[in-house]
Amino acid sequence: MQGIAQQGPRGPGIWLRGPVADNGPWPEGAQGVAGPRTFAWMATHGGAGASTLATVFGGFDAGRDWPRPAQGEPSSVLLVARTHATGLRAALGFLDVFRRGEAPPGLDLDAVVLVADAPGRLPRPLGRHVTVLESLIDVYRVPWVPAWRTGDPDGGPPRGCEQLARLTGVFAPSGARRER
Repeated sequence: MQGIAQQGPRGPGIWLRGPVADNGPWPEGAQGVAGPRTFAWMATHGGAGASTLATVFGGFDAGRDWPRPAQGEPSSVLLVARTHATGLRAALGFLDVFRRGEAPPGLDLDAVVLVADAPGRLPRPLGRHVTVLESLIDVYRVPWVPAWRTGDPDGGPPRGCEQLARLTGVFAPSGARRER
C-alpha cells in the first residue's frame, strides 16, 4: 500500500490508499530484485518509541527531526506516536503537514505506527482517533511490551506485529514474543 504523496510542482499531492498498479513494461533484461527498504522512524512527540522501534525492527532513528535524504538518511518515513490523546493528536498534526506539502521535499510518508501507551484496550474516544488515522493512511499497532519499559528491546518484534515486520523486512516467527 502507498502512503501520502508530497506536494508536487503543480499543487498538492494525492492521498493514496490501496495497491497501485504496475503497468510496466520493464526494460529488456531488467532484474526486479530489490532489497528491503530502509525506513526513518520519526517520533511525533517525546517518548513516542521511535528509538525502540528502530532497535527492534531496524532502520534509521530520526528522533523528532525530519530525515535528510541528501545526507544519506532514508526518505521513507514511518511516523511514530503513542496511543494516548497527545500522541494521537500529534500524529494527525504530522499527517496534516504532509497533506499540505509542508514537509521537507523528497520525503515519502509510508505509515503511522502507534505504540500502546498502556496495557489493555483503548478507551472509546481514543479508538475513534485511531479510526480517523486509519481512514487516512496505513496504521500499524504495536502492543504494550513490559520489557521495553525497563529498557530491554531484545527478543524481536512482539506478537501481533507481523505486518509491520514484513514491511520493514524483519523476520518475525509465528512464536514471536508477546510479553516478558
